[in-house]
Amino acid sequence: MSDTDVSKFLSYVLRHAPEEIGLTLDGEGWTDYAELSGKIREKFGISDAELRRVIAENPKKRFTLSGDRIRAAQGHSVEVKLELQPVAPPSVLYHGTTAEAWEKIKVSGLQAMSRRHVHLSPDIETAQTVAVRRKGPHILLTVDTAAMSRQGYTFFVANNGVWLTAEAPPQFLAPHPEIKA
Repeated sequence: MSDTDVSKFLSYVLRHAPEEIGLTLDGEGWTDYAELSGKIREKFGISDAELRRVIAENPKKRFTLSGDRIRAAQGHSVEVKLELQPVAPPSVLYHGTTAEAWEKIKVSGLQAMSRRHVHLSPDIETAQTVAVRRKGPHILLTVDTAAMSRQGYTFFVANNGVWLTAEAPPQFLAPHPEIKA
């Protein structure tokens, strides 16, 4: 068992399949931490202290632990309302992807697909980290969020700093001029 195994499983159940381990998420994606902890400890044979460390040290800050509740910060495919407030974005954000995916994105833009939102990175380094998780040659996209805002698109920021929007149409996207991941 590695921290990555635990983190991936937490992401899976808190974002996509809580029923897999008998959890129920409320309308905002929260579930009882003690119940989750017991199920994770049983599955992975780790202590509550180890689980709390995995959550706290997750490099992408994917989880929000608040009192006796926990939820995924973003990335849900199950219906939840994160109750995030709209925020004016910086003038540009970034998205890491593959050169192959870029061919499709040029036509249809960035779509949420099975998730609730498109995920955008606040900086090039984070977008590069996202890009290299995918197979094949990588590319970084610059997203003209200033223009999107002027056209009425809404943006949110998850607790972990990931920017969220419903979609990013192709006219607002361009390969980053200097950097390929």
